[in-house]
Amino acid sequence: MEYAIVIEQTPRNFSAYAPDLPGCVATGATRDEVVREMRTAIAFHIGSLREHSEPVPAPRCTTAVVDVTAAG
Repeated sequence: MEYAIVIEQTPRNFSAYAPDLPGCVATGATRDEVVREMRTAIAFHIGSLREHSEPVPAPRCTTAVVDVTAAG
């Protein structure tokens, strides 16, 4: 399964979350690190849901980057 993640740069590091998995978050010193940490966090999150016999949400969110430099 592939889940979309949102990555945000903060003044000190990067943070990320998975919109389809509420509460699944991670941080990292770099963008690459936060992606690796999210991969681990998602696997742990899904494992915990399964362990507690809770449903695992199907991936629904997608992402897009919108270029607004030519708008106007």
